[in-house]
Amino acid sequence: MREVLAESVPEQTMVQAVLDSKFDVQKALDLVLSQGSKQHVKTKNEDAVIVGKKTKGKTRDSQSARMESEIVPKITKMTVSGKKQSMGFEVPCVIAEENGHANTPQKGLSAEDASVTSGVPEAVSKSTLSQVMQVSEEQNTVPTPVRKSGKTKPQIDVKAELEKRQGGKQLLNLVVIGHVDAGKSTLMGHLLYLLGNVNKRTMHKYEQESKKAGKASFAYAWVLDETGEERERGVTMDVGMTKFETKTKVITLMDAPGHKDFIPNMITGAAQADVAILVVDASRGEFEAGFETGGQTREHGLLVRSLGVTQLAVAVNKMDQVNWQQERFQEITSKLGQFLKQAGFKESDVAYIPTSGLGGENLVTRGQISDLTHWYKGKCLLEQIDSFKPPQRSMDKPFRLCVADVFKDQGSGFCVTGKIEAGYIQVGERLLAMPPNETCTAKGITLHDEPVDWAAAGDHVTLTLTGMDIIKINVGCVYCDPKEPIKVCTRFRARVLIFNIEVPITKGFPVLLHYQTVSEPATIRRLLSVLHKSTGEVTKSKPKFLSKGQNALIELQTQRPVALELYKDFKELGRFMLRYSGSTIAAGVVTEIKE
Repeated sequence: MREVLAESVPEQTMVQAVLDSKFDVQKALDLVLSQGSKQHVKTKNEDAVIVGKKTKGKTRDSQSARMESEIVPKITKMTVSGKKQSMGFEVPCVIAEENGHANTPQKGLSAEDASVTSGVPEAVSKSTLSQVMQVSEEQNTVPTPVRKSGKTKPQIDVKAELEKRQGGKQLLNLVVIGHVDAGKSTLMGHLLYLLGNVNKRTMHKYEQESKKAGKASFAYAWVLDETGEERERGVTMDVGMTKFETKTKVITLMDAPGHKDFIPNMITGAAQADVAILVVDASRGEFEAGFETGGQTREHGLLVRSLGVTQLAVAVNKMDQVNWQQERFQEITSKLGQFLKQAGFKESDVAYIPTSGLGGENLVTRGQISDLTHWYKGKCLLEQIDSFKPPQRSMDKPFRLCVADVFKDQGSGFCVTGKIEAGYIQVGERLLAMPPNETCTAKGITLHDEPVDWAAAGDHVTLTLTGMDIIKINVGCVYCDPKEPIKVCTRFRARVLIFNIEVPITKGFPVLLHYQTVSEPATIRRLLSVLHKSTGEVTKSKPKFLSKGQNALIELQTQRPVALELYKDFKELGRFMLRYSGSTIAAGVVTEIKE
């Protein structure tokens, strides 16, 4: 028996089998083999084994035994990763076939390892080989359909799962924008503190530290401004992200920088948002500074609108500085109202809320101060956030994720963060990264710092990826479904709306293209036509230049390839902004991809 089975079966099993079969070797062998096949394999192995057994009976000699002892350890080493074999790893099988081996049942790998050496008639060895190959092929093919059905299964209930996961709460991505020093970080930091997302000890520590630094009023802002430089300068620079929950929603909060030097970061934040809070400073002179030309209130308002945010809450902050005067509040709302209407917001989608970020008035509960309550009867900020309508998620479209950040984690692979724009993803799926055109596997998915098995459109996730070099991926790449990849081009046509610009735009004009998380240098190749604002008809073809307020069709050329979608197919992935020397000059949508 040892001669036939070699090392593939433990001695104990053999002894037991011999005893069970009352010392009948044939029966004992059958027993052992049937046990082996029960453990893992289809009955084909047994055929392979029996054929192998006959051949070996003829050609058993000391040389083959010696060769066997040399070969077997090598192969068993190769096939140690027993279970993974069934996932379609073909290398060990190939080695096994070269040696005329069927692999060891112990390892869960189909049959035995008698070496068929040179003395064996070729026909026989071929037949064993073909059978072994069939078995290994079967093993390789069996799991695949299972995996496929695993992929298609959640398609039915991803929506149901989504509802389950949020406990019926909907997901909403919220960006906080406004002029520098309007109090965005303080307002949101205080809101998070009042909601209990920041514990008292941490808050006390921030208060002490900010006092030491001589910035006592910045304590709440430090909740969201975490880096030393941001705290030192008292200015938000990067987009800070946290999550909190309201009665009916799970909110991902993005605190965008207000300073005009950091607008590219702000665009990245706004591109990932569904709704926005525009914070304005109510104190005299400050609101005007932010709202007049050169102020960021206007530019931010335009930017979020052109990036597809339709619902806006205006937090009129620092109302305690003007003693909660109703006149001042109305003055601000009327000025802003006109502008926001021009920018394309519907009046019904904009709400105005008087607040005080430092005092914490009217944030989580309605204001108690008599100066405010006698004229303001509306919602507080939290109620307003809660009443936002979540947008439609493109669940049934192919998977798309724009990379907002890339970093190396402990362990193998690397991590990318970003918002899933469309579709959904599960652990273990293959993904294609464009423009680099590289595939990789999603090894893990983290949502709000908790590992999950799947994530869907609208989620801000961190993916752990393997099978790809981190050098090839950079911020702005798009991960997509390999079956339906995103288009990559350097030339595309777009319909743009020109904002207030000093210099008219001509052919060959250099711009910075801001798209999702990318900022890419580009030039305007051709001015195709000027369009009518409301009807979209061509009013003038091949214009010499474009001036402010015009709607036009242009062709853009980027220096490096960018991954884009047509606006009509993917609204989220078809929008972009054009900037020039530090100010936004146009917003547009992709109409045609050239090459």
